[in-house]
Amino acid sequence: MRTFFSTKRLCRAGIIAALYVVLTWVFSALSYNGFLQIRPAEALCILPLFFAEAVPALFVGCAIANLTSPFALYDVIIGGGATLLAALGTYMVGLICRKDGVKIALGGLFPVLCNAFIIPVIIVFLCGDFGGNSTAVGAYFFFAASLAATESIWVYGLGIPLYCTVKRLQKRGFPSFL
Repeated sequence: MRTFFSTKRLCRAGIIAALYVVLTWVFSALSYNGFLQIRPAEALCILPLFFAEAVPALFVGCAIANLTSPFALYDVIIGGGATLLAALGTYMVGLICRKDGVKIALGGLFPVLCNAFIIPVIIVFLCGDFGGNSTAVGAYFFFAASLAATESIWVYGLGIPLYCTVKRLQKRGFPSFL
């Protein structure tokens, strides 16, 4: 009988969550830098295209990583929720789409859009950081645009090579990636 919570899946989920935390904390001085977030860990958001266990792993990894965020509890709950929503969307794309290019393009949109539209709520409205803009609405759209740009860099710039590497390892029959 095949179960969802196999040892391999639990280990893979733990590794994904740990990688997310470590990659975020290594760049912590830049990871929570308001409008320009340097977060290479976001490349891992492409993994739900392959593994269902990446969905909860990314949520847990993000929530743990955000414990050190200057936005603290808001970032843990809302930021983790944004990552969970993005991972679920990416996973669904992986189930529906068959062509690699379409999978990557559509799957990557979920982390980009969720972070671009949800994270500015924390920064602007809950924590009152207007980033030099005179209005909250103007600041929200400024942060949304900048986060969409930086998230795209990480999700597509590092996520595409990650996708290709996992795909290649699966074709070669590496047990950890099957």
